[in-house]
Amino acid sequence: MATFLGIDVGTSSVKAVLLDEEQTVIAEGSSPIEVLRPRPLWSEQDPDEWWRAAQIAVSQVRASAPQDFLRLEGIGLSGQQHSATLLDRHGSVLRPAILWNDGRCGKECAELIERVPNFLQRASNTTMPGFTAPKLLWVARHQPEIFAATAKVLLPKDYLRYRLTGDYVSDMSDSAGTLWLDIGRRTWDDILLQAGGMTRAQMPDLVEGSEVSAYLSKDVAALWGLADKRIAIAGGGGDNASSAVGIGAVGSGDGFLSLGTSGVLFVSTDRLVSLPERTLHGFCHALPQRWHGMVVALSAASALSWLGTVTFQAHDIVGLIKKAENFASDAGRREAAPLFLPYLTGERTPHNDPNATAKFDGLRAEHDVGALAYAVLEGVAFALADGLDVLKAANAAPRSCMLVGGGSRSAYWNALLADVLGLSLDLPEGAEIGAAFGAARLGMLAAGAGTVEAVCRKPAIRACFEPDAERTTVLAKRRERYLGMYRA
Repeated sequence: MATFLGIDVGTSSVKAVLLDEEQTVIAEGSSPIEVLRPRPLWSEQDPDEWWRAAQIAVSQVRASAPQDFLRLEGIGLSGQQHSATLLDRHGSVLRPAILWNDGRCGKECAELIERVPNFLQRASNTTMPGFTAPKLLWVARHQPEIFAATAKVLLPKDYLRYRLTGDYVSDMSDSAGTLWLDIGRRTWDDILLQAGGMTRAQMPDLVEGSEVSAYLSKDVAALWGLADKRIAIAGGGGDNASSAVGIGAVGSGDGFLSLGTSGVLFVSTDRLVSLPERTLHGFCHALPQRWHGMVVALSAASALSWLGTVTFQAHDIVGLIKKAENFASDAGRREAAPLFLPYLTGERTPHNDPNATAKFDGLRAEHDVGALAYAVLEGVAFALADGLDVLKAANAAPRSCMLVGGGSRSAYWNALLADVLGLSLDLPEGAEIGAAFGAARLGMLAAGAGTVEAVCRKPAIRACFEPDAERTTVLAKRRERYLGMYRA
């Protein structure tokens, strides 16, 4: 029986998962990677760390299931979007990759719009420091010698592909986050490229996420003990599009809520949806002739991790959530809880403000760590409700919504999110695997192991969280106060 490998280059780790033809998870691996913050607003990573971590994650999979690994026939790749990896003409990395949550290039965002008067309509998205194009303008201005030497710009998963195959290729869903793609036509846009001083020659080739992009190189195949095999590598997808493939959110109106480093509300569509003035991301899906709308809160599970660090409880996030639940079990205390604005790294939807900051409001002497933890969980939920409002305005609200990401392990947080959003939220089996599982499915499709309908089926539901009308009403009143915090 053939097997299929999915690799996801996340912000905090690289994950790998091995599936069989029935999509049973045979083995998993993971290796952490470090985010570098050498200056305020900066967020960078060493691309060689992605490669190192991927080798460790795959070696864990191989060690766990050596015989199954030998039956590998397809690989899919997923990764954090937007992050700019600059290579010279020899394929060597020129500088640390500038990540999606880097906030240094606000000036360059405005400059792009000045250079292309219809930029928002042409790109189907607004400019923001997280995207790739303004990062290259920043490099051109502040590190001109590096900009001049840049022969290729790759996204994280595509750098990993380059190391696996020697080929420069990307897919439509990931490339949609660069601000260089004509998203409706699914091809590079020369005018958008020219606005940033870039050319098609500096871009990777484009394929659909379910198509063959390249084949595992002989050197890597030998390193992995697969010397006699020709293994297809799928185009893959951005992390959110891959997560959608992983849970079968591929039909129009299928959605998911991801609680990872950032928080994402995603809905699959059969057309390009666009509302750039309110920071709706209208992107290509990882499958042909499909698109998606997406809204992003930059701090989600990372906000809880931050609180754990500053309260010396980073080793026990589960315990921190339990303290929040205990605090909120008393209705009076819950209604008098502090409010938290979760803009620890700026905010994307709906404000597009890299300089936005986080804060607690309403702190009193009786508030303990549990009160702070509750405020953080609630504040992230309120930020995601802002995004849902934008999807509704674009007539692209999800008709069904699943939960994915590490934060979805908490039943308490899931219930709170359902109450705040007023949505039924389904927790599927395998929700923690997320993008790596979807990448493996794309590897299956590229290897010819089934149709989209057969491979991208929806998983069994582990739990369903229904909004409680009474709690939703109380939380709506607290959210009104929350909305005033940013305006103030």
